[in-house]
Amino acid sequence: MISQRKDDHVRLAVEQQHGHVGRNQFDEVTFVHHALAGIDRPDVSLATEFAGFSWPVPLYINAMTGGSEMTGRINRDLAIAARETGVPIASGSMSAYFKDESCAGTFSVLREENPDGFVLANVNATASVDRARRAVDLLKADALQIHINTVQETVMPEGDRSFSAWVPQIGRIVEGVGVPVIVKEVGFGLSGDTVRVLRDLGVRVADLGGRGGTDFARIENGRRDLRDYTFLEGWGLSTAACLLDSRDVGLPVLASGGVRHPLDVARALALGAHGVGASGTFLRTLMDEGVEALVTQLSSWLDQLAALMTMLGAATPAALTGRDLLIQGTLREFCADRGIDTAQFARRSAAAPTTTGGIR
Repeated sequence: MISQRKDDHVRLAVEQQHGHVGRNQFDEVTFVHHALAGIDRPDVSLATEFAGFSWPVPLYINAMTGGSEMTGRINRDLAIAARETGVPIASGSMSAYFKDESCAGTFSVLREENPDGFVLANVNATASVDRARRAVDLLKADALQIHINTVQETVMPEGDRSFSAWVPQIGRIVEGVGVPVIVKEVGFGLSGDTVRVLRDLGVRVADLGGRGGTDFARIENGRRDLRDYTFLEGWGLSTAACLLDSRDVGLPVLASGGVRHPLDVARALALGAHGVGASGTFLRTLMDEGVEALVTQLSSWLDQLAALMTMLGAATPAALTGRDLLIQGTLREFCADRGIDTAQFARRSAAAPTTTGGIR
């Protein structure tokens, strides 16, 4: 039953978050500290603009859930937190709604509780254009998110095994849905080559959805009697690797997957993301401590991000792309194999405008 599957996903995702998340490749991205680069906090704006979107902050609550009584309550609380903090929010996959319209309220609550916010509907790559439109209409969505998840489907006991139709169907949805389309991975990453395909299909934005956060191969394997797909746990590209691999494609990107704290947000923005999303971290806070704690967490992340930008001399999120970075460890090895010159990131401030503090 699909409602039980949705509840299982939540339970298993929270269990992962309660485990030791540890290091990921964001830790191999380091800002070069320039001690006189700082600016004044009132001069810092968190607003970000890309692909025709204007967001008040570069942080968003990424796709999670919907389709059952419990997940409807979760979506209500997530929407309240989004409303109170101004962060955009994405629905979880709306496949349950297409199979049973009685669960529509578990998704539409995202708009009901957040009437003026930026809301994304969410469908899979096999959805018909009609279903994509219905999803957008139900949420009065500002954009549509199409999730792609071949690894999850492969491990999922009842998953899809036919993937060749995904590319042309994404193109049909882009042409027919009537709102901008964002395509996201669910935690295994979008390579630069994949982002090029999406660009050529007319997709407005790519959400890179890299490895490092919730592992849906592990979740689906946990639903299998024999747990016989353990070898696929940890599959994919990290979000940091995806950002570097897609840097010259010419399609705006969002970064999600493995974002643990505001420093990861700043790192992702400095690597070229226009916005940064998280799911598991926020879900754990909501489930363990409630909606007020989530509002506090989101507000703290935004305040701390602004503090980091002040210290780094970046008046806007986009200005972080002019800050010097060191790319180290396995991430540097990835770049070497993919033909990416990491030295360029260490000297970017030489070409950036001089701050009031006198440090480029």
